[in-house]
Amino acid sequence: MLGIFTDFASWLTYNILGLSPDTKLGDAIHFFVEDVSKIFALLIFMIYVIALMRASLNVETVRDYLARKHRGIGYFMGSSFGAITPFCSCSSIPIFLGFTSAGIPLGITMSFLITSPLINEVAILLLIGLLGWKFTALYILIGMAVGILGGLFLDTIKAERWLQSFAAKALAKGQKNSQELTDTTSEAKKLSLKERHQFAKTESFEIFGRVWKWVIIGVGLGAALHGFVPDGWIQEHLGDGQWWSVPAAVLLGIPLYSNATGVIPVMESLIVNGLPVGTTLAFCMSTVAASFPEFILLKQVMQWKLLAILFALLLIAFTLIGWLFNFFTPFL
Repeated sequence: MLGIFTDFASWLTYNILGLSPDTKLGDAIHFFVEDVSKIFALLIFMIYVIALMRASLNVETVRDYLARKHRGIGYFMGSSFGAITPFCSCSSIPIFLGFTSAGIPLGITMSFLITSPLINEVAILLLIGLLGWKFTALYILIGMAVGILGGLFLDTIKAERWLQSFAAKALAKGQKNSQELTDTTSEAKKLSLKERHQFAKTESFEIFGRVWKWVIIGVGLGAALHGFVPDGWIQEHLGDGQWWSVPAAVLLGIPLYSNATGVIPVMESLIVNGLPVGTTLAFCMSTVAASFPEFILLKQVMQWKLLAILFALLLIAFTLIGWLFNFFTPFL
């Protein structure tokens, strides 16, 4: 279904604007049109669906289950849901906003947000063909572990206090409703279909109005940088496997932006040209999960302190993953 955005971007970029797909400008414009249209559609659709569920179902019971009785299972479920959703980091943010508005604990939501860009079913199939099932299984386990441990850590330090005011209020309101579960159990069921639709529509466009311009800025930055790294530069400077090459690759991936599926061909090219597997993974994970465009969008729901903590957490995790893969590669 997401292919419709690719087709639309191709039609607008190559047929209407007359740009060539073989040029960097054509590639960048196609990238921008596809991602902006996809994220706008997902932003409205996902927030609407989640808001409609909130108005229609007793989500307080689910929230209470995740937040109180089985928090560890909640982290695992959040990370698992992130692993099976075919979204890039920026596309995952609408669901993040919906979870926050529904009062889902921040750590569980962050487990989803961290894992989602790192793993999806298409990337898994491509990785099996590129690296084999052992590497792929290890990659999935590590990717989910980063999400689970990241969510646990952020809950431990009570990171919800560093959300932007509107997100913090939405989260607090949702959690307050959970405390009053016995008084509100039947409230959602009393709403008519028209009332539920109106609630979901209002919530969708309110959130869309807050973040649409940041989608354009964030994706525009990613498009401007997309494909403009000189060919062979990474292999030439980071291909010798020194210890510092992994953190350097992580830092190099930050200004770039891609999704897990799109970055697999890049991984193949880097590995074929001699870049160590761990260094390649560190670079690509940074590109899909710690890029500037994602953090520009996240700034709308997080204060700078929480952004800095999340940023440092991801960079440390990706560096450790790169070192581990470089160390274990001879044994796999």
